[in-house]
Amino acid sequence: MLTQTIGFIGAGQMARALAQGFMNASLTEAPQISFCDPVEAACDDFAAVVGGARRAENNLDIVGRSDIIVLAVPFTSVPEVAAEIRDASKGKTVVDVTNRMSYGADGPDIDTTFSNAEEIAQLLPDAHVVKAFNTVFATNQADPITEGVRLDGYVAGDDADSKAAVLDLVRSIGLEPVDVGPLARARQLEGLAFLNIAIQLKHDGTWQSGWKLVAAPKTVKAAA
Repeated sequence: MLTQTIGFIGAGQMARALAQGFMNASLTEAPQISFCDPVEAACDDFAAVVGGARRAENNLDIVGRSDIIVLAVPFTSVPEVAAEIRDASKGKTVVDVTNRMSYGADGPDIDTTFSNAEEIAQLLPDAHVVKAFNTVFATNQADPITEGVRLDGYVAGDDADSKAAVLDLVRSIGLEPVDVGPLARARQLEGLAFLNIAIQLKHDGTWQSGWKLVAAPKTVKAAA
């Protein structure tokens, strides 16, 4: 069963796309969407796009009222946010949708020795951090069919119950849910996202491309 109470920390393009996808999903009840962002314009845009969403007073309010918290802020803001919600997030599911991106002498670059998700898990040691949605562009969140192909939604996490709940969310917006294993696999998921971004930047793309695992082992979708 899908958890109906979802909170967003961040109100940018990715947060808006996901929240709208959850609101449009075929659920018995519309999920309760809350959001918080210090940028007033971002909140105005979020409220305009996601009808029925409630603006929370602050990040602690979001965590207190939500079963699942979607962390959708730039990764540079994560340490500050994590310090604020560390105690309140105990036992909660925190979905990390961030990606790492930097630039070197040869253009876009990435360090895959450690993932954003693993760092967040260290910053929030009592929360259940799950990596998801980062490999799908915001443009494909509301309609995850590209050239007739249903895109994959890869999910990594260490807590079985939290991962199952997020796999349900992935499925609810039309992605093909794929359990890729423990949270350490977030390193590869962030690498996949980086490669897709780098391809788009190099070729002046339309930001519609996505990933699909074909001929996957049947057991990879055992959680579906």
